[in-house]
Amino acid sequence: MHDDVEEHARLDLDAAAFEALVVSELDRLPDDMVEGLDNVIFVVEDRPEDGSLDLLGLYDGWALTERERYGSGELPDRIILYREPHLAACADEDELRDEIHTTLVHEIAHFYGIDDARLHELGWA
Repeated sequence: MHDDVEEHARLDLDAAAFEALVVSELDRLPDDMVEGLDNVIFVVEDRPEDGSLDLLGLYDGWALTERERYGSGELPDRIILYREPHLAACADEDELRDEIHTTLVHEIAHFYGIDDARLHELGWA
């Protein structure tokens, strides 16, 4: 008897290999999207704090549209990509690259003050 559940091989990339893909996809983004980032760092973590595989990325900081509250000497905002949820969601490296690209655009858009509803309208959520 065969399960109806589709099995796909889980990608297995260590943190360094995943981070290399993130850097590669970051380099492929349009210059004007990346050059406007101010006081933002990119971080790769295995999973979100709750341990789930549901969240692919997170923008942790103040959107550009809210930076009037931003003081000098602020710690950098962070764009976090979660390795294990990406690996669990993708069947192969091409799909993984596409998902990393989409996650980067999505989280960078939050830096620019674009919310999830608008990102959904634009096809990036």
